[in-house]
Amino acid sequence: MRGRASLLIAAPLLALLGACAPATTRAAPPVQASTSVSAVSFYPRETGLSWTYLPEGEPAGGLPYTLRALGPTVFAGQTVLAFELTGRGADQTWYRQVGASGVQLLGFRKPGVTVRLEPAWTEAPAENAWRVGLAWEGQSRVTLTSDDGKVQAQGTLKYRYDVQDRRRVTTPAGAFDVWVVTRQITDDVGGLFPEAQQEWFTPFVGDVRTPEGLLLTGRNFGGR
Repeated sequence: MRGRASLLIAAPLLALLGACAPATTRAAPPVQASTSVSAVSFYPRETGLSWTYLPEGEPAGGLPYTLRALGPTVFAGQTVLAFELTGRGADQTWYRQVGASGVQLLGFRKPGVTVRLEPAWTEAPAENAWRVGLAWEGQSRVTLTSDDGKVQAQGTLKYRYDVQDRRRVTTPAGAFDVWVVTRQITDDVGGLFPEAQQEWFTPFVGDVRTPEGLLLTGRNFGGR
């Protein structure tokens, strides 16, 4: 009854406000954010950029995952850039250093646990190094720490990347020229990642297909 009474009171009030409003009054446009093409880097990292994804093979229109570039922060005593993935219960933040020399992953965070990588894991090479046949590999010491500061596990992670192809693909977000990369990972801390995964990368756009099998469906910025 209380809710109904509120509606009964609100209705005449809204009608009165509508009658008093000037005829030229229009609804304000929705608040939106965008980043100009000229500001987007080879490895997109500018604060405010966002991407949406759906699992490969899933019909369009489903609830998307959203990746956001949150901007500079500090992780493990170093200045890094934070990237956050949310949607469908996902909540993960990656901490990277990104530049012309490539992309370095220093660690990431999920609810209740922080993963630190020493030395940083090289996720992408120097901008001018891309070519079919390119490969790089390395290993990092992995430390998993809970929110109370206790170390839960430590071990070693080994990775290898192989650039297998350059081709044209189409996703719900459009058509892109992508570098096709296979990523292989092994670790002795319980299998944090699948052993082999494929990703598609496009300069000035980002991941068109993520290693987790998510396809790009949209973004809030243009590309070259």
